[in-house]
Amino acid sequence: MPSGLNIPNLLTLLRIILVPVVVILLMQELFLDALIVCVIAGITDGLDGFLARKLNQMTPLGAYLDPLADKALLTTSFVTLAILGAIPGWLAVVVLSRDFIILFGVSIMFLMSIPFVVAPSFVSKITTCCQFALVCVVLVYLSFAGANEWRVLSFLCWLTAAATIVSGLHYIYKGVCYINSAEK
Repeated sequence: MPSGLNIPNLLTLLRIILVPVVVILLMQELFLDALIVCVIAGITDGLDGFLARKLNQMTPLGAYLDPLADKALLTTSFVTLAILGAIPGWLAVVVLSRDFIILFGVSIMFLMSIPFVVAPSFVSKITTCCQFALVCVVLVYLSFAGANEWRVLSFLCWLTAAATIVSGLHYIYKGVCYINSAEK
């Protein structure tokens, strides 16, 4: 097997392949099936990192693919759930805006030839957990209650929004620090 193609990276690729499956299931309102696929994706997310460390198979490819797989799954889930009216549209905008700001910042640093490390911060990990938990809770509710009740989800929506905003601000701060240190 080529050095970049190992079990952890294959699990990450599986997660990327599951993204359109989740979207199709959501569009067909097969919420329980979408929940099952999301849980499988979540398991592969934890398992790929664990195996990469345990088997000493951490690769640069995996460092780039893992956060992209998370972004693809969560972004498409938020957009699709917002279109379906299962989560507030403003929350999907907050999630998308943060990801766009991160991508924009990475692009600027790349164009300026500023070296940076692709590593999720603790705040970012909390944000990903909040976002994933919200998607799963919404899917559980839609699977078993059949309708959305904003009072049930309101706290988790606001918590997810707050974590997403704090994480975005943290990445902006880190990006500015990288740029300032490169200019010296």
